[in-house]
Formats: sequence, C-alpha cells, structure tokens
Amino acid sequence: MKKILSCILALCLSLGFCFAIAEESVMTYEQYAAAAVDDAVTVEVYVQAHQSWWEDKVTVYAADQDGAYFIYEMACSEEDAAKLVPGTKIKVTGYKAEWSGEVEIADATFEFVEGGDTYVAEPVDVTELLGTDELAGKMNQFVSFTGMTVEASKDADGNEAAFLYNWDGSGEDGNDLYFNVSKDGATYTFTVESYLCPAGSDVYEAVKALEVGQVVDLQGFLYWYEGANPHITSVSVAE
Repeated sequence: MKKILSCILALCLSLGFCFAIAEESVMTYEQYAAAAVDDAVTVEVYVQAHQSWWEDKVTVYAADQDGAYFIYEMACSEEDAAKLVPGTKIKVTGYKAEWSGEVEIADATFEFVEGGDTYVAEPVDVTELLGTDELAGKMNQFVSFTGMTVEASKDADGNEAAFLYNWDGSGEDGNDLYFNVSKDGATYTFTVESYLCPAGSDVYEAVKALEVGQVVDLQGFLYWYEGANPHITSVSVAE
C-alpha cells in the first residue's frame, strides 16, 4: 500500500510540475492573439515605451518582431520602472483583457530576461489603412501617418481650435491633448497621452503649436478606444 501511495504521490507531483510548466510556457504572438479574453497569458516582449509610474504600477507599450502589446498597470517598483528603457526584454504574465475595443494584458507581473537581446520596432506606415477594418490588425504597434491635414476641433461650447485639452476642451495645460487630422476627406481624432508624453515634451509642445490647415507627419502607438485612438509621440510639419 505504501508503495502504491508513493507512486500516486510521485505521479501527482509530476503532473503538478507539468501544469506549472504549461502555465509558464511563453506564447508566440500568434498564440497570444488567438487566446480568448480572460485567458492567462505569458509572453516575452520588448519595452517600447511606458507611461508614468504610479503606486507600484506602470503601463507599458511593448512589441516583438511579430506584433505589439499594451500592458495595463503592470505591477512594478519605481526602481524597476526606471529600468524599463526601450528595447529591454521582459517576461510578462497576466490575463488577456479587452476594454472599449482595446486588447491588452491586465493584472500583469513581470521579470527581466537576463542576458536577453534588445529590439526597438520601426514605425509601420498605416496611413492607407485609416478607415478600414485592416487597421485593427496593427493595434498597439508603433505606427506612422503621413500627409495628414490639421482640422479644427470643437469644444463643448462650440469654440474651434487646432487642439483641445481633454476630449471636450474642459482641461488645462498638463492634461491630454486631442486634435483632429484628415486624409482623403475623412477626419480622425488623435491623442497625446499626458502620462506618456507630458507637458513640456517635444510632441506635447508641437501639438500646442499646430495650426488648422497645416500638413503633418505623425508617429505613435496605435491604441484603440471605440476605434483607432493613436497615442502620438512625434509630430512634424511637412515642408
């Protein structure tokens, strides 16, 4: 009997060990994309940028050579947040989530991949995908938009400007910036996320200096909120 119990215990430990390995198995981007919302996910990714650290959490824009990830409020010390420079490889474990169309990793923890290589994605020009269903396939990637025309934005009182503090103009310097740009007769709203690019940063000040009618080239991360809502990190006025 003792021998049988020992065998059963050994089998259970073996199965438990296997389950632990399965839980920690690193997914490819294709496997991550195919996972259902609320599934546990583990990926190895490269930091591209991150928002401000706050209360032991940080929101990270990440990528690999096959796709991109938005990691929302990942558990992180302030000391480790300072080490999350672009290109840094980390292993992230959390749950796949979706909020207003944005696919992200939530309730995440991470560890640095010691001796890992580095990777910083080049921007993918998605200008021609604006207004198409294919654009969602580039979600969270570092992208560019070229030849966009600045259009007037209206605040809640109907006043027009080249940009607004907050989506309705209710904010002030230091809040998110919202601005409209058009291409081929269609208008789109882009954002400078103040936790990513705060007041005083090059892109924040560049958007504040925009004029209606200017043609601009833009770069940023293809965040999603009820449709494409890119978090812009670079603005240049076309010559």
